[in-house]
Amino acid sequence: MNKAARALISLTDKSGIESFAKELAGLGIEILSTGGTAKKLRDSGLSVKDVSEFTGFPEMLDGRVKTLHPLVHGGILNQRGNAEHQRQCAAHGIRPIDIIAVNLYAFEKTVADPSCPLDEAIENIDIGGPTMLRAAAKNFHDVTVIVDPADYPQVLAELRANGCTTLKTRFRLAVKVFQLTSAYDTAIAAWLTKVDADSNPYFEGR
Repeated sequence: MNKAARALISLTDKSGIESFAKELAGLGIEILSTGGTAKKLRDSGLSVKDVSEFTGFPEMLDGRVKTLHPLVHGGILNQRGNAEHQRQCAAHGIRPIDIIAVNLYAFEKTVADPSCPLDEAIENIDIGGPTMLRAAAKNFHDVTVIVDPADYPQVLAELRANGCTTLKTRFRLAVKVFQLTSAYDTAIAAWLTKVDADSNPYFEGR
């Protein structure tokens, strides 16, 4: 794996992120971020590039579209050792994103309230987060993906030692991603299955 040059950080659970991001920045890694995460990092004194600046495309649709862009997903999914991938990236201005630190909208916390309306539950179904996570996990050969703050120390130790993480670590972290996204989708499906479309007010007059 090449030396890590760029990280995208977008978190609901922001515990420990300031110190992690400061370590990354100290290693010369560019930080991309969005929304509240970007603000928190800037407030801690870090230089952060908004994903919208990176892609040249604004965050839109009330935040439903932030990271769903070829410059993000091409940056994650390109195989660094694939000459044709690299030719295409060069042709389209796609720069690698080597580290993804992302966790998901708190769907289960939202719907734990028995009075949670369906429209609020729907807005807490994360789309961009799982998409980035799955992309990074699929391309674990080249990308480090982190969903658990408990993994920050090992990732940082390997980055300090080698400029990148080990393939075994990246694989272990990728497995955690698919465990998370599987559980996340299962929780969404389980809650939606209990919605009675005949009595739920969301469907009235529609």
